[in-house]
Amino acid sequence: MPRYKLTIEYDGAPFCGWQVQAGQLTVQGVLTAAVEVLTGEKTLVQGAGRTDAGVHASGQVAHVDLAKVWDTDTIRDALNAHLRPHPVAVLAAELAADDFNARTSAVKRHYLYRIVNRRADLTFDLGKAWRVPRLLDAAAMHDAAQRLVGKHDFTTFRAAECQANSPVKTLQQLHVARDGEDVNVHASARSFLHHQVRSMVGSLVMVGMGAWSADDLKHALDARDRNACGQVAPPDGLYLMKVDYS
Repeated sequence: MPRYKLTIEYDGAPFCGWQVQAGQLTVQGVLTAAVEVLTGEKTLVQGAGRTDAGVHASGQVAHVDLAKVWDTDTIRDALNAHLRPHPVAVLAAELAADDFNARTSAVKRHYLYRIVNRRADLTFDLGKAWRVPRLLDAAAMHDAAQRLVGKHDFTTFRAAECQANSPVKTLQQLHVARDGEDVNVHASARSFLHHQVRSMVGSLVMVGMGAWSADDLKHALDARDRNACGQVAPPDGLYLMKVDYS
């Protein structure tokens, strides 16, 4: 049974997240339905990451097993036709090895969090970024972020409903940079806890506003207590950008 790797882009705003939920509109649900219309097969599209409601992706990866060999361009174009009008696009389809698994074969996931740092309301970026009206010190945010890089117990930045077996993760990159009125946070790791990126970004914004110091951020990490976390950033600004495979 051939296995196909799909690279997918979507606007997460209208969806209740990636994962199929009964009676809810989800990205996995509309993709699985599109595959069934194309092939007549009931098979679940498996993703590299379970993005939350409102979270976007420009490089989500998934795999699906089909009963026969298809031309990969046909898969891409036909799935896109059946996905309309949902804001989901299959960017590429390719034949994958039998042992390829979009989730477990991944060696690194890259996320971007977009902050628009301005007084005026958002127009084009409404639902696509977090507007923070108070001036942020992006350099201070970046310096503080380095306290979180490495292998740590990230209980403080973990959602209460997180199902990961361990709160210990190795954060390979957490980079903050200003580009005009945009403050972009890039995070990379093999895997993340539920709400980890949004929790870290929210706490970094407190550093950027001067409410926390870098030491305060480190103390919050060391507390290993969800109550020590700062605000949690909204889902609007979070994007799954890319997934790396060996």
